[in-house]
Amino acid sequence: MFDSDLLFSDKYLTSKSCQMKPAISIVIPAFEEQDRLGVSVRTILRYIESEKLSAELIIVDDGSGDKTTETGKTVCAEFPEIQTKVIRYEKNRGKGFAVKTGLLASEADIAIFSDADLSTPIDELPKLVKPIQNGEFDLTFGSRALDRSLIGERQPWRREQGGKVFNLIVRTLTGLPFWDTQCGFKAFNMKKFRPLLDVMQIERFGFDVEFLFVANLHKLKLNEIPVRWNHDERTKVSVVRDSQRMFNEVREIRRNAKKGVYNKSK
Repeated sequence: MFDSDLLFSDKYLTSKSCQMKPAISIVIPAFEEQDRLGVSVRTILRYIESEKLSAELIIVDDGSGDKTTETGKTVCAEFPEIQTKVIRYEKNRGKGFAVKTGLLASEADIAIFSDADLSTPIDELPKLVKPIQNGEFDLTFGSRALDRSLIGERQPWRREQGGKVFNLIVRTLTGLPFWDTQCGFKAFNMKKFRPLLDVMQIERFGFDVEFLFVANLHKLKLNEIPVRWNHDERTKVSVVRDSQRMFNEVREIRRNAKKGVYNKSK
């Protein structure tokens, strides 16, 4: 638990009835997640409730063809005292677009997004949020590479090696010094990061790299933090299908940087 009266206090516990400004926004991008979203959302809301966290939960349905939205709304209704939003648009745009949509809808000064499968447990949240709250960093992100003893269920060997190759490509093409850009657990100082969302171009899996690259370009303070993590075999990312797309998106980030696309934030 944080040593903070702001995030964990009965006084600041948010409610749908009073709609107080939350201290933190938790964004969950979801695409065709009806089977596992219910468990994840219930876990997050129970965590918010038990820790008396001043928080809102934002679920973004990225054009699912199943009952993702209905599942999210049903579980959120079980926790009427917690501020929640379920956002849906009809056309699938990609995880990056969903995360951006959720961040733009957030009300708190600190926001975090987590993958819908909770591969990183939600109780790892303080590791990322506290350094931002204390003013040490502006963007913090979970890493599976810095302390591999924290990994429970590991990825298949082929997927793990593919991730290492992709990270090497990212480091080479972007100059970013980080070891794991793709872990789906990142937190933001929204006062500084929100204006940068206007220049983001990548809508699918390469968005993580773009977020870090643009934040670094604009001199935000970034920190890679080891977190617990477990592989979920139901992951939507395909090594064969998505590797070339992600590589192309990293190249696009480099081209955008050369064109000055990322220099146009307000």
